[in-house]
Amino acid sequence: MITLFRWLLRLATALVVLSVVVVVGVYYFLSRSLPDYDADWRVRGVSGTVEIARNTWAVPHIFADNDADVFFGLGFAHAQDRLWQMTLMRRTVQGRLSEIFGERTIRTDELMRRLDLYGLAQESVSAQDDDTLTALDAYARGVNAWINLVNDRALGRGAPEYFLFPGEIGLWQPADSLAMIKLMAVQLSGHLENEVQHARLSALIGEERVNDLMPIDDGSGLAALPDFASLFPTLTDTQLAMAPSVPGQAPGEDFSPFTSSAMAGASNVWAAGPQRAANGGTLLANDPHLGFTAPTIWYLARLELSTGAVTGGTIPGIPAVLVGRSEALGWALTSSYMDDQDLFLEELDPDTTQRYRTPTGWAEFETRRSIIQVADSDPVTITLRWSENGPILPGSHYALAAITPPGQVAALSWTALTGDDTSMSAAIGIMRSQSVDEALEAGEMYVAPSQNLTLIDHDHIAMQMIGRMPRRNAAHPTQGRMPAPGADPNARWEGTFPYASNPRFVDPLTGLLGNTNNKPLDRPFPLHVSFDWGDTTRIQRWVRLMRQRSVHTRESFIEAQLDTVSQAARTLLPLVGAELWFQDTPANPGTPEAQRQLALQLLADWNGEMSEHLPEPLIYAAWMRELQFRLIRDELGPSTDMFTHMEPEFIERVFRNTDGAGVWCDVVQSAVVESCVDIARTALDAALLELEQAYGPAIESWRWGDAHQATHDHPVLGDVPILRHFVNIRQSTSGGDNTLMRGLTRGGPPGAREPYLNVHGAGYRGVYDMGDPEASVFIISTGESGHPLSRHYDDLGVLWRRGEYIPMTLDPDLARAGGVGVTRLEPRP
Repeated sequence: MITLFRWLLRLATALVVLSVVVVVGVYYFLSRSLPDYDADWRVRGVSGTVEIARNTWAVPHIFADNDADVFFGLGFAHAQDRLWQMTLMRRTVQGRLSEIFGERTIRTDELMRRLDLYGLAQESVSAQDDDTLTALDAYARGVNAWINLVNDRALGRGAPEYFLFPGEIGLWQPADSLAMIKLMAVQLSGHLENEVQHARLSALIGEERVNDLMPIDDGSGLAALPDFASLFPTLTDTQLAMAPSVPGQAPGEDFSPFTSSAMAGASNVWAAGPQRAANGGTLLANDPHLGFTAPTIWYLARLELSTGAVTGGTIPGIPAVLVGRSEALGWALTSSYMDDQDLFLEELDPDTTQRYRTPTGWAEFETRRSIIQVADSDPVTITLRWSENGPILPGSHYALAAITPPGQVAALSWTALTGDDTSMSAAIGIMRSQSVDEALEAGEMYVAPSQNLTLIDHDHIAMQMIGRMPRRNAAHPTQGRMPAPGADPNARWEGTFPYASNPRFVDPLTGLLGNTNNKPLDRPFPLHVSFDWGDTTRIQRWVRLMRQRSVHTRESFIEAQLDTVSQAARTLLPLVGAELWFQDTPANPGTPEAQRQLALQLLADWNGEMSEHLPEPLIYAAWMRELQFRLIRDELGPSTDMFTHMEPEFIERVFRNTDGAGVWCDVVQSAVVESCVDIARTALDAALLELEQAYGPAIESWRWGDAHQATHDHPVLGDVPILRHFVNIRQSTSGGDNTLMRGLTRGGPPGAREPYLNVHGAGYRGVYDMGDPEASVFIISTGESGHPLSRHYDDLGVLWRRGEYIPMTLDPDLARAGGVGVTRLEPRP
């Protein structure tokens, strides 16, 4: 027995030692890819010394004798910290994910190949101005200098993720940077899905009721649209009921940039002129919203250019500060919601599917074959087709099969589908501008995705919608709200409007400008810009906060940026619960009636603040979510899944009975005529039961932050057991779908898992003060590094969650003081 015990002890000891050796070995190899921020390198492609001084949070401040070397340094820094992120984004836009991820990404690759965004980016290189070509070329050399060092010095393959996948790291090309902007256009465009939704609803419930779920802003002057089924009478009810569980993406498919319209970009910006700023300068606050990932898409940097130093938010892969400030100018971006996409249904020739009908007769599709290489599987060959209106899209995406009649296919017109895209030149030009007027002029070169560009210099403020606006015929059959017949000459685009037609606001008398993706002005079709906008409740809250002060400061702008009061909750709860407050006699403790009474009492005393520490936001969110599903489920059936998030305007219209919208409260399949009070009560009871099962019976102990965790998940390792606990960044957060400090929930159909996770919000925040420029502050939602073993992987995320910011000086001496190291790049013969 003693001998057996000794051998078991020796075996256990050996296993422990072996485990330690393995862990140490893995850590050693993975940590090899951690960049040394305090190192000197000799590299090719640089003409003089480049200095990259990283401050305490590893934010690079880049100095060189000429601009080309500065852009070289930015490419080098981006590659040091985010090489995996950059190459993953490049593979996405190229349609080459399946080469490393296998069959699960074939559909994403297929759609990216059909759009041919990378080919269009390659064509667009020659369209850039000289300054931009210099920046693109130098930036690519900087990225490649780091890749070459990784290969030559065996620096852990550049990132831990590369150990999981075979193959070399492809060198960076100027076209790759242009393709990054094309990829952003995919992520920020939602009108394609809106058209499909509108068409399906029109055929299912009629145009009048569509306006309840997809309302048009008052005063637009829109005439009644035709019923979609009348345009395409061969559609079947079975088709219309079809819907994928996630719009634009196959269930379970990873790495897809095709998100639902609810995730297709949002953002906030506000600016104050000198007369409304306490220190007599101008103020600008900006927080663009994108899907959360680890690391975040944003990367802070400071560049010392010949036109002056600039600092702010960059996106790895793009050689420009996209949002930020210089000594002379501050610039910001918000999604404009311009309708820059149209779907066309092309009628196929009955004799051959190679031809389609045009206004002048039958025409041949432009076709090309493309081979998708698939890891651990056979290659997949697809045939790409284009009509005069654009690429032909498969019916498996965006539920296109549901609205495409037999014998027809769907084509997409989109301003991003051009080979002369000078959006990068616009970004470089804006960054170099020395005044509002100069930046407004540079914005003319911008193509897609359309944005609202907000600007301040020392004396002026302005907002300009940038991006090409499609010119539609005044007789367009659907006005761009639904798919149209491809052969109808009135439906086809007639080019784009001139830049002067885009909305512009300069130095308003009120001294204040702001945008929360709301409708900025009222113009009749076809100059209308869009029929679909972001929610209107955020702009209402912003107006209220701005009116509370005659003058503003940096602190008041930060306060507005971090505001978590839901104007939607303040509006809806008195309507929905009007006849429920204190209606019942006191109920016995522990009964559903007692739970309902307690929940109603909490909501009655609540001010609408979506605080992570309170139960009321969770009760409100669950109630409104369940209420909307119950209102629409009987009319829409399986198509209910189209609406993954609560629509405040819809619920308000129903409970105010606007244009007869109260009819939604009756369950059409039942013999009883239900009232809105009935449906509100049953929805609350169902929501409370769901929350009790998830968080326990004690309502007072529920916390919104437990459900509303910001999900900065690693796109590759985030679902791997054990590893996910090291690479995913989860944080309890305040805010919600309709607050200024927006934290969009994941949503989903009824029964969806963890629907209240915070998946989309302000990955970057900046507040710039031209009265005291050095007081400007910045933050991103994770850290500068994309390496999970780096202490800079999530250090800024801790500050972001608390609503804190960091300074980023333009003073060279202060930039070099302290920090975590200085990297020097010297020319190598």
